[in-house]
Amino acid sequence: MNKIRVVEAEQIRSDLPDFSIGDTLKIHYKIIEGKTERVQVFEGLCIAIKRAGIRKTFKVRKISYGVGVERTFPLNSPRIQKIEISRRGRVRRAKLYYIRDRVGKQAKVAELIAKKPRAEQGGGGSRGERPSAERPSGRRPADSRTSGSQQKAAQPAGSRTSGADTPAEQITEDKD
Repeated sequence: MNKIRVVEAEQIRSDLPDFSIGDTLKIHYKIIEGKTERVQVFEGLCIAIKRAGIRKTFKVRKISYGVGVERTFPLNSPRIQKIEISRRGRVRRAKLYYIRDRVGKQAKVAELIAKKPRAEQGGGGSRGERPSAERPSGRRPADSRTSGSQQKAAQPAGSRTSGADTPAEQITEDKD
């Protein structure tokens, strides 16, 4: 058993990038047709990764002329020239088989936006160093909490107004 693992360890590729489920990949795959060889690019969404070690495979899905095409690639195959990661996806599943049933924009995966380290963001200080004028209060003005119809309903029945904005301009109808 130990000899098998030694042979497998020699064949595992370390030149390929680390990718995960939900990433959009470009796989440059060598195709042999008769005596000619060419490299074909297969671009799609990685929907599954299975197994481990030398037997590790990944499944990529793309839409070609309105038809869904899935292809399973062995990760350590010598026919894979290179793998490019077009965009990182943010998913919460280990397998994205539900994408098969989705069409159009519903079949998209949210993009993973990596946060920059604090030194690159600018400002570089902690929360306490921010001036109080720039700090958002988190409160809305009192007028914007309720709409106009809710404000009218909140007034007492005896003081109907003409819809004026200030109390000095209000006209009461019941004083006659």
